[in-house]
Amino acid sequence: MKRMSWFNVTSLTLGFAFLYLPMVVLVIYSFNSSKLVTVWAGFSTKWYGELFQNEAFLDAAWVTIKVAVVSSTFATVLGTMAAYVLVRGGRFMGRTLFSGMIYAPLVMPEVITGLSLLLLFIGIGLDRGVLTIVLAHTTFSMCYVSVVVSSRLVSFDRSLEEAALDLGSTPWEAFRLVTLPIIAPAVISGWLLAFTLSLDDLVIASFTSGPSATTLPIKIFSAVRLGVSPEINALSTIMILIVTVGVVTASLVSKQSAIRAQKDARAAERAD
Repeated sequence: MKRMSWFNVTSLTLGFAFLYLPMVVLVIYSFNSSKLVTVWAGFSTKWYGELFQNEAFLDAAWVTIKVAVVSSTFATVLGTMAAYVLVRGGRFMGRTLFSGMIYAPLVMPEVITGLSLLLLFIGIGLDRGVLTIVLAHTTFSMCYVSVVVSSRLVSFDRSLEEAALDLGSTPWEAFRLVTLPIIAPAVISGWLLAFTLSLDDLVIASFTSGPSATTLPIKIFSAVRLGVSPEINALSTIMILIVTVGVVTASLVSKQSAIRAQKDARAAERAD
């Protein structure tokens, strides 16, 4: 096994430190008993208790979770359908335009996306609130789901679907019983990615939210402008924990699915 050079080790260490050291410091200072976030005065969990008594943060967190769950679900359904059409639809009129519209949000600045959606909602007379945030998050996150699912469908063995059709299954039954279980890890990964993007979004939500619906990133941004409080450190720590659990869960699901697929392939080879 080739050993890594000192340059590679140093570069890797500095890169990880640049990415994760600020998060580690934030987590540590969320247990600081002092009200000053830069002065350590001892270990305490009182800021977590005060956080759970802060009605403004709790209401914003509930709106954020509700929007993230609904928008990521819609984005997963629409993104999976779009990926299936792009990979299995063959050549059809407007394919280039369709694929361009699917992938455009990937490279479109969030400010432009948020402003265009704001003008659309104003033009159709739709009051800004939870519904407009859900529509906006679904719009920009479905393209990420489409990319993830498309990469799995490209490597999918279509002979399995053809075998199901030959055995009398309808196209919908073949998709539901054969295709969907196999691409399920990609679909779940797409849902978790869309959920994380919605949970983290600030720019688009700031354009499409209204007085009756404020997401957690907007609330945090507004509070930080007046000064960082220990409650914000505690809230950020909880968000980091939620995202970490989601990433680890997705990794475990993908790993178990890969192991199961290998076992099924070996069983099929022994049967032949």
